[in-house]
Amino acid sequence: MAQAVYLKKILEELQDAAKYIDEVELQAFADLVLSARRVFVAGAGRSGFAARAFANRLMHLGLTVYFVGEPTTPSIQAGDLLVIGSGSGETGSLVTMAHKAKKQGAMLATITIFPQATIGSMADRVVKLPGSTPKSELKSGFVSFQPMGNSFEQLTWLVYDNLVMIMMDKLKRTPEEMFKLHANLE
Repeated sequence: MAQAVYLKKILEELQDAAKYIDEVELQAFADLVLSARRVFVAGAGRSGFAARAFANRLMHLGLTVYFVGEPTTPSIQAGDLLVIGSGSGETGSLVTMAHKAKKQGAMLATITIFPQATIGSMADRVVKLPGSTPKSELKSGFVSFQPMGNSFEQLTWLVYDNLVMIMMDKLKRTPEEMFKLHANLE
């Protein structure tokens, strides 16, 4: 069997990038999620797909969670949290959401390459990831062999899963308890 060369390189790149993620930031982010009355999750493009998966797991943890843009998403209020995944931290629609959430008195958390960008500078909690994106004039110093923002998007998915595991520990939730909340109308 031939070895999947690109897959091996992708995994090596992600493993190397993971060394630069701060555990203190992850713990503080998880604590903020757990302190919120309700959690609203947003992201655009491929980062949005990872964010949607995070919202799904938060629901499995038993949290009240909404993915922004769905017709059943209510208005955000004080005591709520908006979680935004944005590599550049400058995506127009997400910046607008961040401003609206803060204006309503909601908290804001983000996963981004650039904490100094608009969304990161407004956030109550930031998890900074190494990565690169063609959508920003800022430079992170991280060079990926992958196209576009692939490495950030992949790492974001894994970081969201890591956050879920941190929250599982804090809430003392088992996979079996979470599975009881899994969709059954499939």
